[in-house]
Amino acid sequence: MIATVVNRSIRLSLLVLTVGFVLSYASQVQSSDSAANPPMARLARVLAGDWNIMEIMQHGQSVVEGAGRRGTVHVTLVGGGTALVSEGHSAGATGGDLRWFITIWWDANANVYRFLTCFKTSADSGCELRGTARWEGDTFVNDYEEVIDGKRTRIQDLWTDITPNSHTLTEAHDSGNGIMKPYVVSHSTRRQ
Repeated sequence: MIATVVNRSIRLSLLVLTVGFVLSYASQVQSSDSAANPPMARLARVLAGDWNIMEIMQHGQSVVEGAGRRGTVHVTLVGGGTALVSEGHSAGATGGDLRWFITIWWDANANVYRFLTCFKTSADSGCELRGTARWEGDTFVNDYEEVIDGKRTRIQDLWTDITPNSHTLTEAHDSGNGIMKPYVVSHSTRRQ
């Protein structure tokens, strides 16, 4: 009985170590050059890499300088270039602690990008399929809905001001009349 438990424990440990090694190796060897299709290549050129992030707006209000969340994010192609994953962590006096894991992939049949988002804050955590995205010129736009104060609200994530070394991410909410109002804004700069 004890030998069986020890063997299971050793096998489980080896499995965890193997999966960890494979995922670590895969994230190191993937680059924007290995995207499986042109839409993923375009997205990887913009987002892949290591970034410093700083929130400048929370809940539709400017954040006092230095009080907003600051953190880092690592974005890489995985699965032979079929998906882009983003894993990050930020914290600040305004907004608190936030961890996330996001997967974006190209759905060729629907001609859109799809999102799986996982977030963890001190008050909540969970994962959900979260919208469909597309390019509008040089802006990457993800549309989705959330229930806020008991009401379904249209939301957009917009990646704008894109350069090789920076971009801005804005979460905008429909203010009730079809006009999108910035709710959270963060700036990302490439880490050297």
